[in-house]
Amino acid sequence: MYQPRTYRHWVKDKELVAFNVVVEETDLYIRAHSDLKRKAQRLVVKYRQQLESYIERHPAFLTSLEPLAVGSDAPHIVAEMAEAAKKAGVGPMAAVAGAIAEFVGKELLDSSPEVIVENGGDIYLKSSTDRIIGIYASQSPLTGKVGLEVRGKDTPIGICTSSGTVGHSLSFGQADAVIALSRSTALADAAATAIGNAIESADDIPRAIERAISIKGLNGIIIIKDDKIGFWGKVKVLPISDKGKNKIPTTQGAP
Repeated sequence: MYQPRTYRHWVKDKELVAFNVVVEETDLYIRAHSDLKRKAQRLVVKYRQQLESYIERHPAFLTSLEPLAVGSDAPHIVAEMAEAAKKAGVGPMAAVAGAIAEFVGKELLDSSPEVIVENGGDIYLKSSTDRIIGIYASQSPLTGKVGLEVRGKDTPIGICTSSGTVGHSLSFGQADAVIALSRSTALADAAATAIGNAIESADDIPRAIERAISIKGLNGIIIIKDDKIGFWGKVKVLPISDKGKNKIPTTQGAP
């Protein structure tokens, strides 16, 4: 069932044009320099068709909870998902929301120098300015109180979130939020899932950070459980307010 993504109204940015693209289960919230909805919709349909066609031929790709090798017939998006899953040690569909956000976002850059594509909490971001991303972490008292600063010069980048306490996404852990950063949005998505699976209590945060360090290609990680937060890598966490300029949201993993 579709659930309104109320966190999208946290946006305090008047610089970019915002629009939604919904194709079956895929629900993107996009901001760019102009309304690119028709182009974005065509891209979503294209990449969904590639995925669906591959899954028809290789149904295990949809259901596996472990990495799978893909053949030479795999489209680029499928190969990227498989590679991300291999690095993170999860099933390939753990990377699907991030992969779609990234592949759509990259093609939109032909029409807009700045693009933000959010897919159920997984974000592909290309920005010319520094931005603060507010963190939604379920019932944690840190929800909406802390944010991630992203330097424009460090983009494009993928920023993906997994939660074991909110949303429909499959997680075997109980983290309120795990936010992973990578140049590959597919990898950030898969890594957030993998690391989130390791969190049952706040005591697991140090061990989960060790797991993050072992994932090649991951730039940084933020882990929130209850009132505790841990982070590693190229991340800058800071307090935020509802009046923060350039604030954009992250939330739980895609339904």
